[in-house]
Amino acid sequence: MIYINNEAFSLDKAQPLSDVFRILNIEPAKGIAAALNNKVIPRSEWDKSIVNKNDKIILIKATQGG
Repeated sequence: MIYINNEAFSLDKAQPLSDVFRILNIEPAKGIAAALNNKVIPRSEWDKSIVNKNDKIILIKATQGG
């Protein structure tokens, strides 16, 4: 299991962060930031950042407002 915004998802093997998003049909749209185990991961490193079982991912989407 891995956890994305505190929701559990099954993960069979270690995968790059970008693959996890693709497998789970999470669209990494513009304005989305990701943190893996409380460390912000720049989008340029999503292919190199490996997600393992029990890891925690936080997705944050920027919104406009004021």
